[in-house]
Amino acid sequence: MLGVVALAVKGLSVASDDPFGVSLKDVNFALCAGEILGIAGVSGNGQQALMAVLSGEDPRGAPGSITLFGHDISRASPRQRRHFGLNSVPEERLGRGAVPTMSLAQNTLLTRTDAIGPGGWLRMAGVWGMTSELIERFKVKAAGPHAPARSLSGGNLQKFIMGREIDAEPRVLLVSQPTWGVDVGAAAQIRGELIKLRDAGCAILVVSEELDELFEICDRMMVMAQGRLSPSLATADATVEQLGEWMSGLWGHHDAPHTGTQHRGGHVEA
Repeated sequence: MLGVVALAVKGLSVASDDPFGVSLKDVNFALCAGEILGIAGVSGNGQQALMAVLSGEDPRGAPGSITLFGHDISRASPRQRRHFGLNSVPEERLGRGAVPTMSLAQNTLLTRTDAIGPGGWLRMAGVWGMTSELIERFKVKAAGPHAPARSLSGGNLQKFIMGREIDAEPRVLLVSQPTWGVDVGAAAQIRGELIKLRDAGCAILVVSEELDELFEICDRMMVMAQGRLSPSLATADATVEQLGEWMSGLWGHHDAPHTGTQHRGGHVEA
């Protein structure tokens, strides 16, 4: 059964600061605890801009346009959003998700502030142990916690960053392209971990260009086209043909009867 509305976005419009970018136009949706909501679409239609605004990397949302468990976070920093339970995995891993020259242990500290003790002191033994556990749990091929992030292959860095955020047990998780660059086994593990996190009550928003992935793990799906977001559709009611049509920006109330979803006994309006 669905929980409370975790993340609500209302009338979010943000002009692109890139002359070749896509502006967000009146984006609206609600994400509930205990569900995975997927966003499909052709790359370059505003998905990265949306995730940047939601994560706090781009704090230009109008006041009241983004709320997290009732808190207005439209202008909040990423650190403030993490304080309220929101974690994110950006599409660009090396440079945004991890600092190339820093060790994996140091990169763990970028978002895992639970390793910081009273008075701001670092519990380094705990950091090494936490990082070692992440490496083992998510089968990351690395020389150890001291290995610099840039020494990992793209797929292994992906597993490390995904593992770091999943292991944090966030209340809300934003993920862009969760299985890019990883092998079939690792992709299955990551998807399984996301489903377990959802079943534990986490609200998860996934942006992916892989429709098969979205059909496998999502409870509802939307499409982003030209900076606009379609109505949501229960995954059980979605078809590849309809999503493909929506990717051209062709949607309307006449062809989108399911703006919410019946999910394990609960109902949510998008």
